[in-house]
Amino acid sequence: MQLEAITWQRMAERLAGHLDDRAPGPGQDVWQRVGIDGAPAAGTGVLAAHLAEELRLRGRSALVVAAEGFLRPASLRFEFGREDVDTYLSGWYDTAALWREVFGPTDPGGTGRVLPDLWDPVTDRATRSPYAELPPGAVVIVHGPLLLGHWFPFDLSVHIRLSPGALARRTEESARWTLPAFARYEADTDPASTADAVVRADDPRHPAWGGLRGS
Repeated sequence: MQLEAITWQRMAERLAGHLDDRAPGPGQDVWQRVGIDGAPAAGTGVLAAHLAEELRLRGRSALVVAAEGFLRPASLRFEFGREDVDTYLSGWYDTAALWREVFGPTDPGGTGRVLPDLWDPVTDRATRSPYAELPPGAVVIVHGPLLLGHWFPFDLSVHIRLSPGALARRTEESARWTLPAFARYEADTDPASTADAVVRADDPRHPAWGGLRGS
């Protein structure tokens, strides 16, 4: 894949333009869903924030949902120890809640009533955040790790990839036990071939991407 240097802001503009081109017509109860996938060290929230701001500048409503807000309780995450790779891959994130609270309400004809987060990993308690009432045509941007292995119905997906060396360098010492999980995710899910766009961000100040697949 040939990569071109690009800023996060310019990337957000390109993604927003793509979403505008495929936006639902007026009067339709339809929402668009974007997935920005990457390890915590990839900083997926940066691109999510840029994209949300760009959409708002274009007059479109946007809601950013962090996968970290849908972690399962610590009693379930740590049932087999605090550093169990299998559990991290399949049991840390409450995918059922994401389906129920984010994707179901934004299916065609849905209510548009989305819960932005469910669980606070710091306090290990429910966040009790209010629901967001999204108008038809709004965009939900979900970002975080391991998103492309669950068949989530994204209208647009981006994978932010780090080389193994960069991922190891940028992952906090306390979280380096997750590195084998991301190696398995790359091998088993192959997010680079699944995503609509792939970004290389070994140096977060100088990202590069191959553009939008098929455009």
